[in-house]
Amino acid sequence: MKKIVFIFVLLAATSILSRGQVIVISNQSIKSDSISKSDLRDVFTGAAWSLRDGSHVTPVLLKQGHTHEEFLAAYLNRSAVALLICWRGQVMSGQAVMPKTFDSETIVVEYVAAHAGAIGYISNATPHEGVKVLTVR
Repeated sequence: MKKIVFIFVLLAATSILSRGQVIVISNQSIKSDSISKSDLRDVFTGAAWSLRDGSHVTPVLLKQGHTHEEFLAAYLNRSAVALLICWRGQVMSGQAVMPKTFDSETIVVEYVAAHAGAIGYISNATPHEGVKVLTVR
């Protein structure tokens, strides 16, 4: 019984520690150093194309993986399928174009660093020189 309790506590602790491992990055052209969770959700669901500071933003997504799933759960509160349906609806109605998606966090960093207004997310373990890390409040 003690072993089961220990394993449960260990799993819970691992889950808590793994949260917060996703960081939001932006191109240096973004004026703000932080973004609210609701603004982040609006940007990544296509409901907003600028931040409150007036900076125009373009979301960049990972195609799949742990970091992608963690970002969706922590900040968008939706599944990958629900997000895809959201974007497809906007594309079909002519309101938006599908955001860029990449297989690699390294490529996300490179893209965000090179494109004004780009905003994305990566694991904080991924090297991220040349981009700004936004605090999510």
